[in-house]
Amino acid sequence: MTISRTLRKILANEDINFLLTNRIPRQSLTLLMGKVSQIQSPAFTKLALKMWSWFDKFDMSEAKADKFQSIHDFFIRELKPGARPIAEDAACLISPCDGIIGAHGEIREGQLFQAKGYDYQLEELIGKEAVARQWLNGKFLTLRIRSSMYHRFHAPCAGRLTQVRYFSGDTWNVNPIALKRVEKLFCKNERAFLLVENHAHNNLIALVPVAAVLVASIRLHAIDTLLHLRYKGPNDIACDATFDRGDEMGWFQHGSTIIMLMPPDYELASGLQTGDSVKMGQNLLRKTG
Repeated sequence: MTISRTLRKILANEDINFLLTNRIPRQSLTLLMGKVSQIQSPAFTKLALKMWSWFDKFDMSEAKADKFQSIHDFFIRELKPGARPIAEDAACLISPCDGIIGAHGEIREGQLFQAKGYDYQLEELIGKEAVARQWLNGKFLTLRIRSSMYHRFHAPCAGRLTQVRYFSGDTWNVNPIALKRVEKLFCKNERAFLLVENHAHNNLIALVPVAAVLVASIRLHAIDTLLHLRYKGPNDIACDATFDRGDEMGWFQHGSTIIMLMPPDYELASGLQTGDSVKMGQNLLRKTG
């Protein structure tokens, strides 16, 4: 049995996986990873990525570059032109990122769910001031970005980013194993709230990028500030940026999660269901009203 198969078999055990990825000094290791990822050395980067591939396979064929100076450069890699075609169905929001569809459904009187038996309140996630009336009984969708996936995220519609709110927090792992064990996990982790005016459908939607263990930063092109564990504020950051459908908005340094909030008249695009992998740019949510 190869090293990679052995490691994956070990991590398939939920108790071991949770212990190794959560019962560790999460924030200290995340800050350390941020420093290590910036080391400028092609040889070190090649070795580190070889070791990383033992845990999670990644596809290099789509990358714009074939060599990287640092781990950071690899994880925020750009893709070749045309690698992510943008769907043109005007009735749909496209997926803002590559990811796996997780919990989704109705927001009932401000309550969402992360996993069976674990609920959380919208105001715990984005702050009481940011809770819009339309979302109290709207819809939500969770997209998990694995470490091996494309890490940049894009505008799900043509629109305008009008508000950014940053929440400092912990760095729990966001995999399904942790979601079943850590109550209100998304509300505990470092995250940002992005309010978007959806010009196509004349409504408001929101993206909530949630960081995780070993995720050293969230970068948004619309602001000059790098959001990370040592960022001390302000929490509300002035922003006014216009995007076309599919325009790049920012990136995570490693894998994590994006939670989408939208009005009640949206549903998953035809054929999609929990556990499906989606690519940035494909139809994700269809407006029914």
